[in-house]
Amino acid sequence: MKRLVWILCAVFVLLAGYVAAGPFLTVHAIRDAVLEEDSRALSRHVDFPALRQSLRVQLADAVVREAGPGLQLSLLGAIGLRVAGSAAGAGVDMMVTPVGLSTLMRGQRLWNLAGGASPMRTGPDPEAGDPLEDAHYRYHSPSRFTVTVRDDRSRPIEFVLTRRGLQWKLSDIRLPLQDVASAGG
Repeated sequence: MKRLVWILCAVFVLLAGYVAAGPFLTVHAIRDAVLEEDSRALSRHVDFPALRQSLRVQLADAVVREAGPGLQLSLLGAIGLRVAGSAAGAGVDMMVTPVGLSTLMRGQRLWNLAGGASPMRTGPDPEAGDPLEDAHYRYHSPSRFTVTVRDDRSRPIEFVLTRRGLQWKLSDIRLPLQDVASAGG
């Protein structure tokens, strides 16, 4: 009986360790997929529907904030905001794909791809630095984990991973859009 209790305790400790290490393993798998330009490996670690929805909401909010209350109250302004929101949503749908996300994480622009640049090279870029070099890691709950990095203007970009069962996936990217909207107005 004691042996069964010890085995169950060992299984519980191993399972808890795996769950605790899960977001770190996922973050490093995403980093490796980006560095190796492997869109298939990247897609295994990203919840694309949740990520698209989150970015659509963030961009729509930024467009409304940038427009200001005067434009929001006019009929023409409301129509313009709706059109801008639809365009932003279409842009999110185009960018939030395995190839688009990998391209953005490497610091390339998607319009470079439109000009005929290869979205994925045949091997890792030897000049590419570690995108998570100065990252800050934090648990918010047993099912939510964030990785915060700074952009070239030292603004925080927060990558949010959520857990479903034993699997962690990137489900949200918190962009510093509120800083852009407040700087523009």
